[in-house]
Amino acid sequence: MKHAQLAIALAIILNTPLLAFAAEESKAITKSAIEHIEVAGQVLKSQGLSVKDATVDGPFGDNLALQDIARSVTPISSELIEQLNITTLQDVLAVSPNTYSASGFGAPSLPTIRGQLGELFQDGTRRQAGNNGFGVPLSFNSIEQIDVVKGAPPVLFGSSQRNGGFVNLHSKTASTDESKGKVKLSAGRWDQYSAQIDYTAPIIQDKVGLRVSYEHLDEGSYYDYSGTKSDSLFAALRILPDDKSSWDINFELYQVEFTDNAGINRPTQALIDDGLYITGQGVQTNGSTVPAAGSIVSPTGQIKINRSTVLTDPDNQNEATTYLIHSIYKRELSANTSLKNITYFQHLQREEIAQNSFVEIIDGADTAQNRTELTYRWNSDQQTIFAFDVRYNKVLGYSQFTTEADLPIDLTGPLSNRRIPLTDAQKARLVELRPGVFVSPGGQYDLDNDGSGDFNLSDTTDSRSWQTGLAIQQDSDWGDKLHTSVGYRIDFYDVEANDPIAPQGQVAASDSINEILHSGQVSFNYKINADYTTYGAASYNEATSNSMAGGTSLGSDNTISAQNFATENTLVEFGLKYAPTDSDWYADGAVFSQRRSLRNRDGSNTGIRTTGFESQVFYDAYPYWLSAGYSYIDARYDNSASSQDSAQVIDAFDNSRPDIIAGTGVGAPNFTAFAPSNRQVQGIPEQSFSFNGNYSINSKWQMGFSGLYTKSYPLDFLATVKIRDQYTLNVNTSYAFTPSTKLRLDVNNVTNQKNWRPVFEGGYFGATLAFPELPINAKLTLTHNF
Repeated sequence: MKHAQLAIALAIILNTPLLAFAAEESKAITKSAIEHIEVAGQVLKSQGLSVKDATVDGPFGDNLALQDIARSVTPISSELIEQLNITTLQDVLAVSPNTYSASGFGAPSLPTIRGQLGELFQDGTRRQAGNNGFGVPLSFNSIEQIDVVKGAPPVLFGSSQRNGGFVNLHSKTASTDESKGKVKLSAGRWDQYSAQIDYTAPIIQDKVGLRVSYEHLDEGSYYDYSGTKSDSLFAALRILPDDKSSWDINFELYQVEFTDNAGINRPTQALIDDGLYITGQGVQTNGSTVPAAGSIVSPTGQIKINRSTVLTDPDNQNEATTYLIHSIYKRELSANTSLKNITYFQHLQREEIAQNSFVEIIDGADTAQNRTELTYRWNSDQQTIFAFDVRYNKVLGYSQFTTEADLPIDLTGPLSNRRIPLTDAQKARLVELRPGVFVSPGGQYDLDNDGSGDFNLSDTTDSRSWQTGLAIQQDSDWGDKLHTSVGYRIDFYDVEANDPIAPQGQVAASDSINEILHSGQVSFNYKINADYTTYGAASYNEATSNSMAGGTSLGSDNTISAQNFATENTLVEFGLKYAPTDSDWYADGAVFSQRRSLRNRDGSNTGIRTTGFESQVFYDAYPYWLSAGYSYIDARYDNSASSQDSAQVIDAFDNSRPDIIAGTGVGAPNFTAFAPSNRQVQGIPEQSFSFNGNYSINSKWQMGFSGLYTKSYPLDFLATVKIRDQYTLNVNTSYAFTPSTKLRLDVNNVTNQKNWRPVFEGGYFGATLAFPELPINAKLTLTHNF
């Protein structure tokens, strides 16, 4: 009914000129004549769920249609976010090809695109995010649209850290002309509850508007000793001083307590295929059963493990608080010139102290950025964008991950099996931050003058960086069919790092470095006809490698490694987009070749080359909505070295029970560096296929579904264990009791598949851990608009 009413209204509006013209003509007709006016209009079918209907702001310019962007892009509107029930970055896989990701220790803070961690932007500026994907969960309370872009960020966004692709989040904006609000309540299996209220209203009609949104999550978990509690408060102010300018200011305060979930250890093929877990606690050479490097397990049996039994601990502490401020000011200076200024500030504090000796404490991370873009249109065919960008990042943080040991732990035993109390010898190689909390120093020191450092290093740092960038982008139309874009950017880095917690009696190590990084891009769009556009794009990008919260750590030689600024990335991509104006379909496809660097856990870079194909199709015409996505990716090490926590899972076991496992007795963990090779990158499915659909039975009742299939892929570098072909199928239904009130039921993994995925990006824990995905579960959501 709502769509029919809208269609009639639009038909009347579109035919108003016809009515006026008919009225004028009637004056020339005699009074005795009978006037006959026929109003014709086309019924509106679009439900706003096709990517064709969205516009993209930021990366390549503003207000661009999807077919006019020379990249593989998936814009996800607020309607599509709701339809697909997107609540985490992992959920974008449901609609965007080549976005398969590891679990991120149960709390992914970064997207994974084309087999590598991608960058996270909000309103065109890079957010603080996790260390190799492990970081603070992301709240969607402030988000109105999600743009998923493949390949390195463009020159307007500048040199960053991760280059597989990026997600640009668009913040909610306030309304200046109407008052409206929404309340959303949900309840799901395992005591998962959430509540959100969102309201916007004009303060000064057509001039100033305010929007406030608050969300509370109190979620239990299927997994043992797990859960999430969070609060997000978001406020947005929109000011329209005149008809030539706009100013959007928004603020978010986010506090969260969450679980570091490492999944299940000892991922043998029997565990992946049949859920069979090998029991027996690892033993050190000195006879201790405390998990440590080189421990050896004598198998005591093999049992069916409960998939909820994961590497968590009820006494772990893990919480974070962050607040963000964004300002976007736009002004039309003249008929040919426009200005956009973007300002961003974020403060983050985080503390995790785990019983397995892992520590990550961010005492304060502050990031501020300001970018000014000046667009000058020389004529109707030529446009130049100039950008000046300054970014400041300051991080004070403490880290300790050098004594973790997961493979020796028997998960089926008591909690004491998982806990790693530090020995006096281990404490001597660390520094006591506070009573009972030991962390790595931020530099290396040789106390006994034997020529070797006496401390364990991780990511501890007190670092500051200034990034100053200059960019230019030239957009040109060469007739009605050909459009080209050429861009270049130069970034100047000024970085210093200090040890914030040097051992007693030592002069704190420090270093500084200055580097210049370059990036460039070139692309073309060619309109074959009104429906088809082909494109090509190439880019070169020099990026950085950073540690937690984007900070910079000192190496074992107490210097900032120049390799931190040696991450070279290239992209070549060709594609075809089908976006007819008189059809309900949209489709695109792209072939690509990317060469990029992956930051390893020890701070080094590994070259990876990927080639592949991806495609997405959308159909949106009431009462149907359908989408499908397919991706093929061949990801290989580019004659580069790699490393794993352990070489292979069998290293953790001896051969005392060959009926269970033929162990090597090497002991584990046994940090292993593999020689340069061109092997397949572990942890990435070569092929995946996703599909979604929705059918409106009537104006009140809808039913939908979504599914994902991934092809078998190796879990570890040596491909000794594989995650088999697997699929997930979800269904949903919603009923609108009134035009304002709707109830929705989601049932996920309806066939109760026992699926797995990697725990950590880059495959470092491929021989050590695997993450069991959720069994069948349901969620009920009530939404009321007012």
